[in-house]
Amino acid sequence: MPTDASLTALCTQSAPALTPKKKKHCMFCGGALSRRFVEGRDRLYCESCSSPLYENPVPASCVVVVDEEERLLLVKRNVPPKEGMWCLPGGFMELHESPEEAAIRELREEAGVCGRIETLLGVTTNPNPDYGTVLLMGFLVRHWTGVPVAGDDADDARFFPLGELPEVAFQSHRHFIRNYLLTRNAHAAG
Repeated sequence: MPTDASLTALCTQSAPALTPKKKKHCMFCGGALSRRFVEGRDRLYCESCSSPLYENPVPASCVVVVDEEERLLLVKRNVPPKEGMWCLPGGFMELHESPEEAAIRELREEAGVCGRIETLLGVTTNPNPDYGTVLLMGFLVRHWTGVPVAGDDADDARFFPLGELPEVAFQSHRHFIRNYLLTRNAHAAG
């Protein structure tokens, strides 16, 4: 079982501030974008469309998968950002896909495992170099089938004892792991 100190270390690692890639052209008409103060804030603006470009977080989902020994499944990233670091299986939602469907699809693509979502562990944001902000939903999976094998964006997929987790790449993923541990500890105490 993780100690209070290991939980604190897991939760207090901070993420660096990132500057997203600059958008130069309107995604609707291809016209050049400028900056203009519109509706109370500085926004990208398309002169051709006479319209502001509203920039929104990009939605993504990830999963905390635990086995019968209470070990946590992590995947080792083989793509930026944080290439070579460990994280929860997850990724961006696609059109016409629910957060839960995205989480289960990413679990299958990155770790070769099929699972069933038990509960939502939370919603948070994470900085991203391409999109500025990612809106991330984390889910708990206790019931799954298959043998973990790296796929898609991963070089490795394996279970780790909760007290021996490697450094986790993303603050949002550490947040969901912490939420799982707090929920698990509350159930054990109650």
